Amino acid sequence: MLRKKLLVGALAALGLLGLALAQEGARLYGQYCQACHQPTGLGVPGVFPSLKGLDQLAKEEKGRVYLIRVVLFGLQGPLKVGSATYNGVMPGFSQLSDAEVAALLNYVLSSFGNKNLKPITPEEVKKLRASPLKPQDVAKTRP
Repeated sequence: MLRKKLLVGALAALGLLGLALAQEGARLYGQYCQACHQPTGLGVPGVFPSLKGLDQLAKEEKGRVYLIRVVLFGLQGPLKVGSATYNGVMPGFSQLSDAEVAALLNYVLSSFGNKNLKPITPEEVKKLRASPLKPQDVAKTRP
């Protein structure tokens, strides 16, 4: 009986933690991303790309690495998304903690029609933060 109560308590705590992380990701999106990518995540055609469909990119390790680097180090240079080409500058947000970068990416990867099956972890972010790239070099790594 005690085991069952502990298990139920642990699951409830995990649920609350997940909700808190989702709220943190939404807050960070509103603060850092929404002005360009819009509240809908659809961006501005020809100016800022849509974030819809990024879950497909995140299915592969190279795509996960790329997305983390984009948030940490920014992006500069030509970028083809669907049939549109973008050639702007996105600032990096290296001032965010590893947990905040993970929460932000997990929010994006589970919003706007995205269905992220494997959340980004703070450990993944920490590993990539140790090897910084210039924004134009990040653009060259897009899978």
